[in-house]
Amino acid sequence: MKTGLILLAAGSSSRLGSPKQLIEFQGKKLLQKAVEEGLKSKVDSMVVVLGWNPELIKSSFDPKKTPFVVNTNWEEGMASSMQTGLRFLMEKEDPDQVILMLCDQPFVDVSLLDRMILDKEEPRKGIVACAYSDTLGVPALFDKHYFEELMALKGSEGAKKVILSHVEEVIAIDFPEGEIDLDTKEDLIRIQKLFPSTEE
Repeated sequence: MKTGLILLAAGSSSRLGSPKQLIEFQGKKLLQKAVEEGLKSKVDSMVVVLGWNPELIKSSFDPKKTPFVVNTNWEEGMASSMQTGLRFLMEKEDPDQVILMLCDQPFVDVSLLDRMILDKEEPRKGIVACAYSDTLGVPALFDKHYFEELMALKGSEGAKKVILSHVEEVIAIDFPEGEIDLDTKEDLIRIQKLFPSTEE
């Protein structure tokens, strides 16, 4: 089974006021850390989806080692960026399954990504999703059966819509840290208190 990883990093961080991709967390920029965890994992291919100010954001990882694609329609919302990444992997790598990952969940690491791939091998279910805050969400792994549905999402719709439409086909992994993302200044203040080394 070939696994692709789509790392979404296209947004402008308008609610935060500065690019979240470049926020420092535990000595590394968020996007840099996410790329490194992806590269260490058992995925077979990977693409970073950029959008807002791609030249600036690209500075946080080595574009020679990690393929990237720019979504010129990033302002349309999450669906457009995810589909840009999925289309890229389908054309270049033809994966059997893909993991969708956001760059602003700082606790996603190689062990979680590898566990998702491993869990998917066991029961015959098509989706692996993370469970936190009484819901299911990303990171999430989808096998090829769901690609068409992912490609049909619109605007701000994300992978969660597909996950919740097929709950009986989901393997859930407890990942309480998944609720910690960095969308607002309040989120940043909260994580700075928990982890004082975090900087803007």
